[in-house]
Amino acid sequence: MSDLFWLSDAQMARLEPYFPKSHGKPRVDDRRVLSGIIFINRNGLRWRDAPAAYGPHKTLYNRWKRWSDKGIFAKMMVGLAAGHGEKKTVMIDATYLKAHRTASSLGGQKGGRGRLIGRTKGGMNTKLHAICDSQGRPLKLFVTAGQVSDYIGARALCDGLPDVDWLLGDRGYDADWFREALKDKGIRACIPGRKQRKKPVKYDKRRYKRRNRIEIMFGRLKDWRRVATRYDRCPKVFLSAIALAALVIYWL
Repeated sequence: MSDLFWLSDAQMARLEPYFPKSHGKPRVDDRRVLSGIIFINRNGLRWRDAPAAYGPHKTLYNRWKRWSDKGIFAKMMVGLAAGHGEKKTVMIDATYLKAHRTASSLGGQKGGRGRLIGRTKGGMNTKLHAICDSQGRPLKLFVTAGQVSDYIGARALCDGLPDVDWLLGDRGYDADWFREALKDKGIRACIPGRKQRKKPVKYDKRRYKRRNRIEIMFGRLKDWRRVATRYDRCPKVFLSAIALAALVIYWL
């Protein structure tokens, strides 16, 4: 089929350093299996609906589940993003990802604990927090339940910020502790103040307009059906789907 996705030789060469060592029986064709995994995630298909060109669907699922549990796909994205070369500006933001009933069902685990799914006005959601560079390429990703404040994501991502001059964020990140944390790192905050502030906060409005690039990044990630709609109950597996989308779109 001409519309199938296949990793190129150059792309495989960039990914191979992150492959786990094969123990015992050698793995089947890595290029075929990984291409099939990407195709399934991008189109939101069931594993049993994988095209025959990618081989047995059980092989695709087993590789996906095993490597997701080990964090291999997240390590691939983080490893390739480490060479971003950004020295001036990063952006922070968060977006909601709709949880399908297969992910939000509480039947599999008492109380649904640890799934990072929460109820919001829009229903059951997971929230994706992200840091991206000035070109809108994701550098750091963090997943929480949908009702969790943006401050929680900011606190988790703050330690991993690169050495840059500016950080752009919306009003959701206007907190004194966050501004002080950025100042301690030598980063200037371009964040508008909340309307409740008695004293207005000055910020570079012209620079702030560039923040639309992280919104575009979220839009491109949501073009992948398995990212826009969360089907996976396990948050680690879902984060792997997001990392794989970011890897293919921006870093390969």
